Amino acid sequence: MSDKPAVTLPGTVEKIIPPVAGEPEKAQIAVDGADDLYREIRVKNKLEYQNGKKVGLKEGAQVDVTIEAEPEATTPSNGKNKQG
Repeated sequence: MSDKPAVTLPGTVEKIIPPVAGEPEKAQIAVDGADDLYREIRVKNKLEYQNGKKVGLKEGAQVDVTIEAEPEATTPSNGKNKQG
């Protein structure tokens, strides 16, 4: 387990975006719990197992999106912004 503070949110792969003009294939992921205007992210559709095997996401796949930060990049929570 990492010593960095983190949050993991569920998401769904909405679509796979084919490569265009030298750009890699991308996966568009809808992040559950994010604000409506900011819920989609696009990332390279490249994952890798620990053994080095490369794979890509499929449309409709359920994923976890983890956000973590260095401890010095955070501020203590006062408890007023708790969600859920």
